[in-house]
Amino acid sequence: MDTSNYKILLVDDEPDIIEFIGYNLRKEGFNVFTANNGEEALKVAQAELPELIILDVMMPEMDGIETCEEIKRIPTLKHSIVAFLTARGEDYSQIAGFDAGADDYITKPIKPKVLISRVKALLKRYHPAADDKPTEKSSETISIGDLTIDRERYIVINSGEEMVLPKKEFELLLLLVSKPEKVFTRDEIYTSVWGDNIIVGDRTIDVHIRKLREKIGQDHIRTIKGVGYKFVD
Repeated sequence: MDTSNYKILLVDDEPDIIEFIGYNLRKEGFNVFTANNGEEALKVAQAELPELIILDVMMPEMDGIETCEEIKRIPTLKHSIVAFLTARGEDYSQIAGFDAGADDYITKPIKPKVLISRVKALLKRYHPAADDKPTEKSSETISIGDLTIDRERYIVINSGEEMVLPKKEFELLLLLVSKPEKVFTRDEIYTSVWGDNIIVGDRTIDVHIRKLREKIGQDHIRTIKGVGYKFVD
């Protein structure tokens, strides 16, 4: 991996954390930008368009959860990967992070080598050029029942209402509708949406399924206990 091709935005209100993690990322050759709070992070992110944003959860004024939600609303940042780096390891904090649209959750303290490994694994999933390339397949829309999915614009139209989903929710929905009535196992979903190299919590899929149901309706996604999920029209 040519690390010099990647921009990373590190957001934390603790100068020691910024200095320590920033040093180790720069030593690996990454282009590192920093921000001390959520509002500053939004400005830097829109100016630099980083491939990866590492967010602390506990920050004054605008915390990491709020910042992540705002990032996911900005079209130019739709491909940016967001990972939370925080000392809070409780389930409710992880669920809140994934609810906000985060792609990964890293609990600190973390050894530099482990952090670099996680960062590289995350960046392997960053392929905006391939996603944006106007191929015949990517320019098509999928219509099924009252849902229309625009793969090129990352837009879902539900009964005439247009909505923009966070990237992982969109990819999960796209996977399920690719083969209606097929039961996708949890392992299949993890591999297709998050990748083999990403370590996520056991409840990650459940959180994303719940958010999708809230947005497109409760009846479209059916749980097959002990196996996984399927899409029904």
